[in-house]
Amino acid sequence: MGDRVPLPQREPSLLDALVPLTTLVLLIGGSLALFGLDALDGPIQVALVLCAAVAALTALTNGHSWAEVQTAGQGAMASVTSAVFILLAVGALIGTWNLSGTIPTLVYYGIQVLSPGWYYAASAIICGVVALSIGSSWTTAGTIGVGLVGIATMLGVSPAITAGAVISGAYLGDKTSPLSETTVLSAQLVKVDVHDHIRRQVWTSVPAFAVALVVFLVLGWTHTGQSEDTVSTTTELSALSEVFWINPVNLLPLVLLAYLSIRRVPASLALLGSALFAGLMAAFTQPDVVAGFVSGTGSVVTDAVKATWQAMATGFDMSSGVADVDRLVSRGGMASMLLTLWLIFGAVTLGALLEHFGLIARLVDPMISSARSTGRLFLTVFACGFGLNVVAGDQYIALVLPSRVFRMEFAERGLAPTNLSRLAADSGTVTSPLVPWNSCGAFMGATLGVSTLLYAPYAVFCYASPILSVLYGYTGFRIEKITPSDTARELT
Repeated sequence: MGDRVPLPQREPSLLDALVPLTTLVLLIGGSLALFGLDALDGPIQVALVLCAAVAALTALTNGHSWAEVQTAGQGAMASVTSAVFILLAVGALIGTWNLSGTIPTLVYYGIQVLSPGWYYAASAIICGVVALSIGSSWTTAGTIGVGLVGIATMLGVSPAITAGAVISGAYLGDKTSPLSETTVLSAQLVKVDVHDHIRRQVWTSVPAFAVALVVFLVLGWTHTGQSEDTVSTTTELSALSEVFWINPVNLLPLVLLAYLSIRRVPASLALLGSALFAGLMAAFTQPDVVAGFVSGTGSVVTDAVKATWQAMATGFDMSSGVADVDRLVSRGGMASMLLTLWLIFGAVTLGALLEHFGLIARLVDPMISSARSTGRLFLTVFACGFGLNVVAGDQYIALVLPSRVFRMEFAERGLAPTNLSRLAADSGTVTSPLVPWNSCGAFMGATLGVSTLLYAPYAVFCYASPILSVLYGYTGFRIEKITPSDTARELT
């Protein structure tokens, strides 16, 4: 028999583009309807894999080979390699930071300093400053954010609102930091200076964060759901101090992480370095905790190695008799991130197939044609960025694709590229943690221990920033124009 003749390739139709997206909506909606918040524990992952299969079948019917589908899928896996190692490193870090008393110490001091009335606003500000300093929303949430959510539980304030405040601050800092890779990427994609890009970002980021702070202050002042229980808090603080040696020395792993981050050490290596340091430090600062965790053999060295290894692999676990304390410290480990990785793999594979085989472009092109005014164009960019966060499951796709697709359109209309860099960041980067199956939403939910669907309503900055950006497009406020000579240069 002769070789099989491949089908002639053809451009995807509008129906081709709508089938995978309709399947996604039906399966995601069905999983949430059947399983509620538990849908994130497997059903949504299955839905994403099935949708990726539908996208692959669509590509095959359009004449593409299975080898092309595999290549696109391999590209998707390669694109999240960095995120995979960061996730695993964060899981390891949470485990050893609990073992070493770093997180318990943060919580112990935080409870005594932070008041419930302004706790949410303070959490946002703290995370904003940290993220601005180190340029990473993920590292900020995985370290300071974990401690703040732990403090919230013991103070009797809402962990969901606290998580929203943490994310609001983390993304403000990430979005306006010259150390942030997404900030640098946003500028590079549309060929503008990164500092010019940051200065334009301020016009939406600062007002949006101010709105978020007002909301968090109001939520704190009107908080009536759970009043602070002084007796309970005292019991929890006592339990922490009885189990762990509470001392500022325990914060050294945090100092080390901050130093490595500022020195621009790759995030996964900085996190792993801090995790290992915390585990080894625990042998000297928390010997009883280490011995109890691994049912000590009597050898300090053996116990330390075993405890560090186990905390990094499967997390730290403790039974103190105080439920809130046990919930706080019994977390972490690389194993705790495996469900999140499954979610990310399914989402980015689907997104890569949709992009590679032109299914996304088939939907976006008509949107560009119908965007007659500047306001409509800005709204279209936002819809594209947020929509890609939903269907592609990765903030980099949501940032890169609109920047590529709309760059020429902005230049032809005499709009400065800084308008697009700001809008793309507001639409793609900032909205990514609002989607449960997006790599950022999955990371934040797994790291903070609060479901994405629970914290999303309170991530105020992630709503306010893109809304302001689109509003500027309709009003013309802070919209910069370029001359015909500049336009010609942009098109080259």
